[in-house]
Amino acid sequence: MTPTESPPRIPFVDLAAQSRRLRPEIDRRIADVLDHGRYVMGPEVDELEAELGRWAGGASAVAVSSGSDALLIALLALGVGRHETRRDAVFVPTFTFTATAEVVLLAGAVPIFVDVREEDFLIDLDSLDREYENVRAAGVAMPKAVIPVDLFGLPVAEQPLAEWAAARELVVISDAAQSFGARRNRAPVGSLAPITTTSFYPAKPLGCYGDGGAVFCREPATAEVVRCIREHGQSADRYDIVRLGVNGRLDSLQAAVLLAKLTIFAQEMAARRAVAAGYSERLQAVSSSTATPWRVSTPECGPGAESSWAQYTLRVDDADGRPSADARDALRAHLDSAGIPTAVYYPRPMHLQPAYESYGHGAGSLPVSESLADRVVSLPMHPYLDQGALDRICERITNA
Repeated sequence: MTPTESPPRIPFVDLAAQSRRLRPEIDRRIADVLDHGRYVMGPEVDELEAELGRWAGGASAVAVSSGSDALLIALLALGVGRHETRRDAVFVPTFTFTATAEVVLLAGAVPIFVDVREEDFLIDLDSLDREYENVRAAGVAMPKAVIPVDLFGLPVAEQPLAEWAAARELVVISDAAQSFGARRNRAPVGSLAPITTTSFYPAKPLGCYGDGGAVFCREPATAEVVRCIREHGQSADRYDIVRLGVNGRLDSLQAAVLLAKLTIFAQEMAARRAVAAGYSERLQAVSSSTATPWRVSTPECGPGAESSWAQYTLRVDDADGRPSADARDALRAHLDSAGIPTAVYYPRPMHLQPAYESYGHGAGSLPVSESLADRVVSLPMHPYLDQGALDRICERITNA
């Protein structure tokens, strides 16, 4: 590179590097599908479900068409929705992707938005308890379920939430769209809740080359209901429809890609954690520095938690440590000018989105999530982020 040339742009997610590494195995797997011609629910899907179950600590895994369909199917399997005399209320964090909320409405239930904790972006039990009492007092909907979200790859501490939900006779559906491969107290995601959903969107820690997802069930009987719903509510006879279902099948080509990727998934998880550790070590100094127009707070996992690091997300404040959207935007522009991409997940909480405004209580009602939406920024994160790129990103942040 000559003195006048700009450095190459760093990929935010480097799927091309992964593809180069796995191309022979992916080509072989896809060729097998083309040879046998069973493009929907072929033998690769059965093989994938067995492998996913092993990764999830022995839970029954059901492969489906997307992470969103996984959530919808889980709600239908548990009977959550609209009933003759009432609608069910489902508690969801407002700081999440729209899929968590939209499936609640698609199932006929009512989303009740809940705040998250500042330090780890996970559902706040105090806020959850307040919203639960508000719903009970209003009497318009019946509390039925809670969907915690493992945001950015960090699994929710299931035990406190499970105890809270059990005391109120609520079901828990874990939205692990970003956290497959993570662990909590050595237990893998997929085994932490009675029913767990995940996504295999290409940019996820485990992603296919299109849409895909899975539902994990502790109880085999629940998995059988999920399988039935996945295929239009069919029984063993495809024209015997025993319940309301959806077309939620995973195609064999996507299963083939996922099987190839699972051969190196453990290595990629280790690499993601090494990248995250490198970021945190280098960026600690910026949390209190006055040499830059921003301060950053690195993400926390807490004791016993191992994130899958779907994203590495900072909170950005101004030089005096005050929450500041301007400081976040200045940092993004500073990085972009050096060929370093960033992303904001998520710029507007769900309770302030036009589609969901009537189900929330407006600006100021869930203040932590509203503040985070103005302050978070995600840095490049993938298993193939090398030491030179990591140094370049961190040096740019620490030297304004």
